[in-house]
Amino acid sequence: MVLPTAYLPPRSYMEALMSEPPTIEQMESFEKQTFRNRCLIRDANGEMVRLTVPVKKVEHKQLTRDIEISYQSRWQHQHWITLVSAYQHTPYFMYFADYLRPCYEKEYKWLLDLNDELNATIVSLLRKQRPSAISCQLSERTTDWSGRTWTDKHPWQTELSILDTLFDEKY
Repeated sequence: MVLPTAYLPPRSYMEALMSEPPTIEQMESFEKQTFRNRCLIRDANGEMVRLTVPVKKVEHKQLTRDIEISYQSRWQHQHWITLVSAYQHTPYFMYFADYLRPCYEKEYKWLLDLNDELNATIVSLLRKQRPSAISCQLSERTTDWSGRTWTDKHPWQTELSILDTLFDEKY
């Protein structure tokens, strides 16, 4: 299986990534405004938030492997603060945040390297917590301090980042 690179991809991408060892396509022409450098999360109020990794100016038909990350803005800090704000009250954020934080403290030259490290970390966490893989049935949800479940307040949406599942799901 051949997959494009993806930044904090949706659940369906992670299921494909975990089902068999894929090849991540590096020689394709980089497509702007795709999940290669963007993801969609849900904040604590249920609003959709798009996070975008800024890349240096893309030349016409530039290969994905040649896409460099831009550090003109403090995007890593902003992404991490957004993730904390969105997920800090979910049942499992505090258990997994320390595994993801280093990816937001390191400067990667290439988008492909950032995505590979984040996705490898997430796959590792999913496999440790759920040996039978993510594609098995969702388990019962835990409740927040108010007695309502996180997913009752914010129904699952398939295009959301895998982080929504990772931080909310009871393993």
